[in-house]
Amino acid sequence: MPRDDLHPRRPRLVGLDVVRGFALCGVLVANVKPIANVDDASVVSSATQESAVDWLHLLVDLRFYPIFSVLFGIGFSLLLESAARRAARPRLVLLRRLLVLLVIGLAHMLLLWRGDILAVYAAAGLVVLLPSSWLPRWVVAGLAAVLLAAALLLGGGHFALVPGLFLLGAALTRYGVVARIERTARVPAVLGAVFAVGAAPLLWLQVGFERTGDVDGPIARIVYPGAGLLLAGLYVCLLLVLLQTPLRRALRVVFEPLGRMALTNYLTATVLVLGVYLLVGHPERWSSKTVLVIAGFVLAVQWLFSSLWLRRYSQGPLEWLWRWATWARRPPLRRTPGPRAVVGG
Repeated sequence: MPRDDLHPRRPRLVGLDVVRGFALCGVLVANVKPIANVDDASVVSSATQESAVDWLHLLVDLRFYPIFSVLFGIGFSLLLESAARRAARPRLVLLRRLLVLLVIGLAHMLLLWRGDILAVYAAAGLVVLLPSSWLPRWVVAGLAAVLLAAALLLGGGHFALVPGLFLLGAALTRYGVVARIERTARVPAVLGAVFAVGAAPLLWLQVGFERTGDVDGPIARIVYPGAGLLLAGLYVCLLLVLLQTPLRRALRVVFEPLGRMALTNYLTATVLVLGVYLLVGHPERWSSKTVLVIAGFVLAVQWLFSSLWLRRYSQGPLEWLWRWATWARRPPLRRTPGPRAVVGG
């Protein structure tokens, strides 16, 4: 998903790119059938027919958008810091950023796929993130907690969680947590254990609801997004821990190119999946294995393109155009020697 532009002399937070690339993979797996015009109900129904427990549905669906939402809030706050140093009217920069994203999202929604999330992000950013930039950080953190709790208790679904997750990402940035995410593995390890303990009973309840077909009950409406939030937190913590091990290089090779071109890859994934649909057809019959194969093919193509593109250019083509519209001046595209910029979400 979206990445934000910051002061070119600041070091890049590699962990954000890796997390974003990882989340992009999960979102694609969850979106393969919906993009091919199979709605959520059909996905759950076909999953139930395949096996008593569809592990792909249990571990992937609605587990990765929370990560992107937090990253978006992080990126917004990082961009605000940059704009405050570089522009006389920094919030005008943010306003342009969100308006352009809204146009991109609406075009994606109307022309390709009704399930687009970018327009939702842009609208929520205009209503929640932009006004929050005038608030003290403790107020932003408090609002994040209130909005998340309200969305869960009222059973509002994953879209209802977006404003609170945006503010959570903004608060993490403003309290300096994001700047320290790669300094230690101890904190994410402890948090990951907490998330795992909390997620286990919710996943057990979700399995029970799906076996009985009671997926729309009032308790299920709390359990599903709650499990999604906790699993998303667990995934991020595990990734941050692994980035402190010898696996760091491999994780960067696999996920960093995808994460640095997340906007380009998110939008082109729709085109590629629709192309597969036109060739193969019958998406309602696609098994979990088929979905994984399709997602793997799409990600392999995107990874190859992203890796080759970033050897010559500093950012993806759509990221570059978005940055141009954000700052109202044409930025350089070709790579230049020197430190890379920090990346937001």
